[in-house]
Amino acid sequence: MAGVLKTSPAGAAARNGRRSGQGRETLVRLVLVRLAASAGVLWGAVTVTFVLLQVMPGSTADVLLARSSVGPEVRAGIIAEYGLDDPLPVQYLTYLGRIVRGELGESYVLRRPVWDEIAAQFPGTLLLVATTLLATVVASVVLGVVSANRRAWVRSLFASAESLVVALPPFWLGLLLLTVFSFTLHWFPAIGSSSPAGLVLPTAALAAGPAAVVAGVLREGLLRAMDEPFVVTARARGIGEAALRLRHVLRHALLPVTTLLGWIAGSLIGGAVIIEIVFSRQGIGRLALSAVTNKDMPMVIAVVLVTAVAFVLVTIAVDILTWVIDPRTRDAGR
Repeated sequence: MAGVLKTSPAGAAARNGRRSGQGRETLVRLVLVRLAASAGVLWGAVTVTFVLLQVMPGSTADVLLARSSVGPEVRAGIIAEYGLDDPLPVQYLTYLGRIVRGELGESYVLRRPVWDEIAAQFPGTLLLVATTLLATVVASVVLGVVSANRRAWVRSLFASAESLVVALPPFWLGLLLLTVFSFTLHWFPAIGSSSPAGLVLPTAALAAGPAAVVAGVLREGLLRAMDEPFVVTARARGIGEAALRLRHVLRHALLPVTTLLGWIAGSLIGGAVIIEIVFSRQGIGRLALSAVTNKDMPMVIAVVLVTAVAFVLVTIAVDILTWVIDPRTRDAGR
């Protein structure tokens, strides 16, 4: 009987191999499903952008002929060259085909390839988003751990402050920070600075709202985790309160925060557009504003595509991270 019940090393290794293979298959299936859904998201973003640009007042031909005095024949030739006299469905399908082939063309206003302009401006936006995400993570963890107090008045105080911060529009908060810390105290550069000091105020303005939201979610997760049985066991072993929260409770409360941070990271590029304009920073924000104002369709759709692709990639990365962290998602995938 002992021989029957005893598990051989070869059998255990085979079972572990099967589980590992099933796990890899589940992860690959998850990524493929997300990529298929992402294609629909990108198509929808391009379609909505095309429609909105068409219904905006103004003529694309006027943008192409800006600063030029030409006769009706030349104007008609340019309209025909760009296909602006084609029916809208034909224009849409033609442009969609170019995007699928990776041909975004040349900016109507800047007269330069769209990808060259995006490559020149996107690093500044990416730096702002990265510093904002880092500030959001650090601030939300600190605030969440400090505010996860059993006293109701402490939690209410932090919750009220978070609600106030979330209610403030980022551009208004940016103007307030400029007024106080740049124009009055002269602690940081006012506008247009590319130095590390010039990154502080834009990061603070963009990270304030997300940090407040994540801190509230993290606090609720910490409070729920504090009622779990493992907390009683850890306290019985003599673990201090700070070590208990940081080493044990925090880990259990991070899963919903991970998902939320993924959504925030994807949406920060859109928020960075406004902040870049307020602080006169180099980035795709100012590029997008100029393109929309001038109905520069190639540039507008390129900016929308870059933003949508970034959001999609972050979402897929968060799904993979969640799959790795939480075994329950692996079971659901099967």
